[in-house]
Amino acid sequence: MSLSPRVTVVVPCRNDAEYLRSCLEALAAQTHPADRVIVVDNASTDATAEVARSFGAEVFVETSIGIWPAAARGYDEALPDTDIIARLDADSRPHPDWIARLVRAFVADPHLGVLTGGAEFYGAGPLVSYLGEHWYIGGGHFWIKKWLGIPLVFGSNFAMRTRVWERVRDVVDRTNGRIHDDLDLTIRLRPADGVRFDPALRMPVSARPLVTQRGLWRRVWRVVPTFAASWPEGAAWKRRDLDGGRAPGSAIGDDGWTPSDEDWAPGFGR
Repeated sequence: MSLSPRVTVVVPCRNDAEYLRSCLEALAAQTHPADRVIVVDNASTDATAEVARSFGAEVFVETSIGIWPAAARGYDEALPDTDIIARLDADSRPHPDWIARLVRAFVADPHLGVLTGGAEFYGAGPLVSYLGEHWYIGGGHFWIKKWLGIPLVFGSNFAMRTRVWERVRDVVDRTNGRIHDDLDLTIRLRPADGVRFDPALRMPVSARPLVTQRGLWRRVWRVVPTFAASWPEGAAWKRRDLDGGRAPGSAIGDDGWTPSDEDWAPGFGR
C-alpha cells in the first residue's frame, strides 16, 4: 500500500436524513478527507438522498431493506478504486482525526486487514451511556473474542482493506436484512485477516437503541438469528478446522504473524 492509500467511507442510511447531515458535517471536517463518501439510500422516504448530495456524497439506492443489503452495496461500489473501505452509520459523528488515524494504522502495519474500535454514546444520560459502552458494546467485544477468537467488528466504527471484502463478499449473508451485518462479517473473518480492536479508537454514536428495553433487546436478540444464519461456520469447532486445528485466537497466518490481545495497532486510535 502506498503512503497515501485511497479511502472510501460507506454510510448506509434509511430515513435518517437529519442524523446523516451531522455525520456528513463531521466527515467534511476530517483532517484527512476521504477520497470518496458513499451514502447508500436504503429506499428512504425522507430527504436522505438530498442531504447526501448536498455534501458531495455519491448516492446509491438499495431497494432491499436492511443494513446488510445496504452496507454490502456500498462496499461493492467502493471496490474499483479504493484501498481502504471505512464504515459509519448515519448517526455516527466521527472525531476530526478519525480517518487520519485509520490511514496511519494501515500504512504502519501491512498485516492489518480490519481495524475496529468502540463507542461513545450521545443523547442519553451518563448511566445509559456507561451501560452502552461497557455492557452492550464492551460485552459484545468480550464474548465474541472468547467465542470466535477475533474481535467483534463494530459496524459504526471500522475499516477494512479491499482485499478483505473481496474475500468474504460472496460468503457473508449479505441479502439478509434481519441479522447483524457486523457480527455476520466477523463470523466470516479469520485470524489471518489481521483483525484488530483499538480501544482508543472511539466513535460517538446515538444512544437511541439503548433508551428503551424493547429497542435494546431487539438488537441483542438478533445475535441468535445471526449465528443461526451462519451455522456451523460460527461454531468454535468449525473455526478450528478452518484455521488448521488451532484454537480460536491462536492461528498463525501465512505471513507468520501471530495474533494476540496486544495486536490492536496501539497509538492510532483516539
